[in-house]
Amino acid sequence: MSVLTTSLLVLLSIISIIFLTSRLKLNAFISLFLVSLFLALVAIPDADILKILKDGFGNTMGSIGFLIIFGAVIAIILEKSGGALSIASYMLSKTGEKRAPAALGITGFLAGLPIFCDSGYIILSGLAKSFSAKTKIAMPLIAIALACSLYSVHCLVPTHPGALAAAGIMNVNIGNFILWGIIFAIPGAIAAFLWTRWMTRNKGYKPAHLDVENVELNDKNMPSPLLSLLPVIIPLLLITFASLFTVFGWKDQNYFFRIILFIGQPIIALFVGMLFSFMLLKGLNRAKLNGVFETAIEKAGPILIVTAAGGMFGMVIKETGIGLEAGKFLSQTGLGIAVPFLIAFLMKTAQGSSTVSIITTASFVSPMLSLLGLDTESGRLFATLAMGAGSMMISHANDSYFWVITKFSDMDSDVTLKVYSSATIVMGITVFACIWITSLFIL
Repeated sequence: MSVLTTSLLVLLSIISIIFLTSRLKLNAFISLFLVSLFLALVAIPDADILKILKDGFGNTMGSIGFLIIFGAVIAIILEKSGGALSIASYMLSKTGEKRAPAALGITGFLAGLPIFCDSGYIILSGLAKSFSAKTKIAMPLIAIALACSLYSVHCLVPTHPGALAAAGIMNVNIGNFILWGIIFAIPGAIAAFLWTRWMTRNKGYKPAHLDVENVELNDKNMPSPLLSLLPVIIPLLLITFASLFTVFGWKDQNYFFRIILFIGQPIIALFVGMLFSFMLLKGLNRAKLNGVFETAIEKAGPILIVTAAGGMFGMVIKETGIGLEAGKFLSQTGLGIAVPFLIAFLMKTAQGSSTVSIITTASFVSPMLSLLGLDTESGRLFATLAMGAGSMMISHANDSYFWVITKFSDMDSDVTLKVYSSATIVMGITVFACIWITSLFIL
């Protein structure tokens, strides 16, 4: 099958998912499964289709399944105990209600430096809901402001695995990469925030609704802000320390480092955060605890299934080989620093993972640096930064983070497509424009 035909099939499959989920309102899992199966049968009929579907589904489930379950428990407890409202009340008393989206965006940007965007969003999603409910600001604005701020640093700062691996492949100085990555992530996050605010203005989007157990809950009987923040802060701190230890190579020196690296893994860190959240439950007993677990699992189940189905769709697109073919074509165009950006963009759009996108692009671009005129220390750095910008766009139905945002925010997928997916385009283009302009003075 020709590259053009495969490209058209992939494009048609993406449009089909958007149509089925947003226009026909068909269940997201069924839509993703049907389109994934159709694309596999038509584009890669000789492959082991069932294995590809199962691997895509299972790998995604394995990577974020525990995160979603433990995160759901924390979110349920924060919501029902009034902890989320307590945090929101405290933070809004310091920032003012009008600044709530910006305040949460800054929180996401800082929290996103050491932790994965999906882990960060799961941890902070309860806070986003409480901000929206407390201020009566539309949930899509609050949620997507948080999502984009987390995402901006995830793609650009090499405390994250994709950027870190690309830095190794491209032989880039980690310290310089971290500094420039943070610098360029700032205008990207700001541009995405402004775009989101414009896209949600006067659209009739509603604020979140919190299911608080005690209807008479007030400032006197709500848990304290500090106690309420512990289930959020503890996982963030544990993951941050583990990330820093990994970056500095502090791994096997002694048992202390090994313990920190173990409990700083996102799954264990969220489990520890869940244990701290039990302190918010008054009159804790087995029946109450089981009730929380059952509610959380009921909430997490649909999120797990849809997110894993998104991974399955991404795996099918990856197996068509369209991303590799696009990379080979662009590598021969001589577009300079735009080449790593465009290859990463196509890889991301095609298969869904920013991490896979930037690593694959680094492997493509590394051997051709001299041909692109980028075989210097600064050239390699800016080429890698350009890959990070490209790996931001476009986040859509084949990206597990897309479904984490959608489901943990209780939003319809068409809203996420209209606002968040378009914001990733704005973010990626803004960051690349800043990188390109800066490169004119440095390269």
